[in-house]
Amino acid sequence: MANKSKLGGKSKPRKLRPAQSQPKQPGQQHKMLPEPVSILPEMRGSGKLEGRVALVTGGDSGIGRATALAFAREGADLAIVYLEETVDAEETKRGVENEGRRCLLIKGDVGKEKFCATAVEKCVKTFGRLDVLMNNAAEQHSQSKLEDITEKQLEATFRTNIYAMFFLTKAALPHLRKSDWASVINTTSVTAYRGSAHLVDYAATKGAIVSFTRSLSQALAQDNIRVNAVAPGPIWTPLIPATFPKEKVAEFGSDVPLGRAGQPWEAATCFVFLASRDGAYVTGQVLHPNGGEIVNG
Repeated sequence: MANKSKLGGKSKPRKLRPAQSQPKQPGQQHKMLPEPVSILPEMRGSGKLEGRVALVTGGDSGIGRATALAFAREGADLAIVYLEETVDAEETKRGVENEGRRCLLIKGDVGKEKFCATAVEKCVKTFGRLDVLMNNAAEQHSQSKLEDITEKQLEATFRTNIYAMFFLTKAALPHLRKSDWASVINTTSVTAYRGSAHLVDYAATKGAIVSFTRSLSQALAQDNIRVNAVAPGPIWTPLIPATFPKEKVAEFGSDVPLGRAGQPWEAATCFVFLASRDGAYVTGQVLHPNGGEIVNG
């Protein structure tokens, strides 16, 4: 393995990419070196989401963009919600349209309930329906000590990462109930299972998302709305250079069994499975594209 020395012990994590950083979250994909891989040319769609409409938060880049493109390749139209990264969002829109599907960009803060209701309204007004809600937008702030997590940071992290899921799902429910094939998919994280000393508030929100997913799946089963989650490990997204020091970014992902960070497309395939009829009998579950980390739950 790449992270083992000749004597069998662990060596220092190897550098996998240029050291780099970005000034603020959520980061910009077009400035990353190398740029993340959102979709592979050889990936072929088979109409698994033909005629469906999906709303994806944080869809301008990273896992959100990769999933949006994968959904489009499977036949879905997309509403992409993003905070402020217009260059990246426009690139996602071009990618969706290159797949022959329609794409609506909606700019705003998912931490605000009024905006979330408006976003769902715009989606349904444009496409006439909503079948898949992907709650994906997130933020994280690395702090060395618990005492450094301010009230402002704590509220911001919880608003973006978990409040938004409540807001968006509440707004989407009347429309999802009208769909003959509805699905809610939440992005949690491996940190929900193993914790993170430097991302305590972020990990706490991701644990909350797991419980939210399991509880909501039971509450909505009678409506035939499936609710699941995906818990990625280290995936190469703009959030990484916008969060960690340059040297940590260079070696990001090198400590998992597969020895590298995952690409966004490698997580997107999980969302396609859960959104499509392939996952017909799956609800209240979490998939783990994490490079081989062993987790419980």
